[in-house]
Amino acid sequence: MIQKPDFENHLLVVDDDNRIRSLLKKYLSSHGFRVSSAANAAKARKLMETLHFDLLIIDIMMPGESGLELTNSLREQGNIPILLLTARAEADERIEGLRLGADDYLVKPFEPEELVLRIQAILRRSLRFELDGSILVFGDWKFNPATRDLQGPGGRVSLTDSEANLLSALAKTPGEPVSRLSLSEDTDAAERSVDVQMARLRRKIEADPKNPRFLQTVRGSGYRLLARPEFAEDQQPEQNR
Repeated sequence: MIQKPDFENHLLVVDDDNRIRSLLKKYLSSHGFRVSSAANAAKARKLMETLHFDLLIIDIMMPGESGLELTNSLREQGNIPILLLTARAEADERIEGLRLGADDYLVKPFEPEELVLRIQAILRRSLRFELDGSILVFGDWKFNPATRDLQGPGGRVSLTDSEANLLSALAKTPGEPVSRLSLSEDTDAAERSVDVQMARLRRKIEADPKNPRFLQTVRGSGYRLLARPEFAEDQQPEQNR
């Protein structure tokens, strides 16, 4: 049974077939996802310059830069989850996609319900992990929960104890909403001060604090940190070994 996500994940569908893009956008939107689409790799890159995505769905066979080439390029830049779509059932192509860093693949034609289940599985794996020995990455930022060290485009960023406490609390469950009450208890701060500390933290991290990409407000829930783990080579999760 398909479970609707607890909060809205933003997906990017990259496929040169207008019909497939339209059908996927309609179906995935009906299952609680926010969906954007691009007809080719170049348009996908432009969208990624200004929007945050939680997962990419990329067709392998596209004119110009192929889905495999796009996957390889994106893996050199970060760890955004990628699901490949392919019209071919050959094992070599699927193996190559996984070797380049794709998280999963699906052969066309496929059942839309299976696509949703695979997306949910990938998101669960990418958001629920053990933090020991990992660095959280969001955009150009890196945060070490163990040392409470925050590195940005200009180097190390100085955080107050309250700001570091708040970021560390959110880092325990990246991508998942955390209530103000839980943040208050975790940071030993008054619940009403959580919003004040969040505003200060956003001013240090977000390019546009009023429209945050990483430190997001979850209506009716609290806040969430959109970030992903960057593991040391000898500390990779079991599914990636």
